[in-house]
Amino acid sequence: MTLASTSFVFGHEFWISPVQYSVTTDESIVADLRVGQNFKGGAYAYIPNNFVRFEIANGDEAISVEGRIGDRPALNMVPPHEGLWVVVHETTDNKLTYRDWELFTGFVEHKDLTGTVEAHLTRNLSKVGVKETYRRFAKSLIAVGTAAGADQDFGMRTEIIAEANPYVDDLSAGFPVRVMFEGAPRRDVQLEVFEKDPSGEVTVSTLRTDEEGRVHVPVQKGHEYNLDAVVMLPLEVQDPETDPAWQSLWAGMTFKVLD
Repeated sequence: MTLASTSFVFGHEFWISPVQYSVTTDESIVADLRVGQNFKGGAYAYIPNNFVRFEIANGDEAISVEGRIGDRPALNMVPPHEGLWVVVHETTDNKLTYRDWELFTGFVEHKDLTGTVEAHLTRNLSKVGVKETYRRFAKSLIAVGTAAGADQDFGMRTEIIAEANPYVDDLSAGFPVRVMFEGAPRRDVQLEVFEKDPSGEVTVSTLRTDEEGRVHVPVQKGHEYNLDAVVMLPLEVQDPETDPAWQSLWAGMTFKVLD
């Protein structure tokens, strides 16, 4: 795909969008897969070729999401018991080409991918038609019944891990999360926070992780959240006409603080 507008470059988040963040034990978890910005984006159908992992998990119990090609919402299944269920989704790789150098540098600046532009120039790569491949690693926290339980490290290459349960724990000091890459904490990196209030108004802010990859996200009751953190990795380029120079890996998480 070719990126044609700054707003699209800055806003092409991928997130899991539940119809309800809290369901009873006999209700289905229903959720769309969305791409867009500020909690607005098109819903993508259930297409197995577009993902390598799609499951709901409670502790060590994980159940693959099964569906028919074209199903929308992409997730619609009844969990076998109550608890905190985590929707886990990893996409396949996708490619894009930045039409303008300014779009590439703007994206890098927006996501605080320090050193990327300098490394691109040091590698003597062209400013024209910069190519990138990207992959998404998304999670969503769903309360089923009592919602007892905890998020955990699901072994994705990059991942945001909730260190509290937003449906049962005290969040007066914020919602603690940890940002990981290849099993290690991401220190002093940006976490982007999309917050939607009950009226639908969305605000965007950024936080930084500490030396252990941790950060506390200020939260409010009745608000929905989408967290986002991006890793940018250099790739070997043999043919500049076809080979991507960079790989971005996106970690995301959605949840809601109930009234």
